[in-house]
Amino acid sequence: MTTAEEFVEFAEAVSARLRRTAFLLCGDWHTAEDLAQTALTKVFVSWRRIRQQDAVHAYATRTLLNTYLAHKRLKHTGELLTGWFPERVVQAPAPEERIMLLDALATLPPRGRAVVVLRYWEDLSVEQVADVLGCSPGTVKSLSARALDKLRVVLGEEMAEYGSPSARPGQEREPRGTHDG
Repeated sequence: MTTAEEFVEFAEAVSARLRRTAFLLCGDWHTAEDLAQTALTKVFVSWRRIRQQDAVHAYATRTLLNTYLAHKRLKHTGELLTGWFPERVVQAPAPEERIMLLDALATLPPRGRAVVVLRYWEDLSVEQVADVLGCSPGTVKSLSARALDKLRVVLGEEMAEYGSPSARPGQEREPRGTHDG
């Protein structure tokens, strides 16, 4: 098998995972596709130099993350991304919950969002995330703690707005900003 054929086989195996991870990082399917394609292009350019073929998945994830962070540094638009899902998940949560979670994830700074996605979506350890980000495990822990704290605040407000599962049936909510006091 030639190296090009090996790469094609690898790219077919990981492209969907890279695209989903990129979506969680950026929150937009079109940008996620671009990020995944750019990452795969960079991996292809380096394919012959990758010495440990068993580490190629980690290399691709690292390349995707670096591509995302470079994209965030270079592109500062005033766009507001919305949560829209073209794919169906086997047992998907309610669309409102998914949109609420993606909107909350979008409030995080790029590195904090990267830590949350890598830790809780990719299921990497603190040490693995530190390797991918090129920082210390302590930095990963502090970024994770700050990101999770912010998510708790944002999601706490959102849960109050949409109504939490623990709310009593028939209990009415006041729209945000309309209460007295």
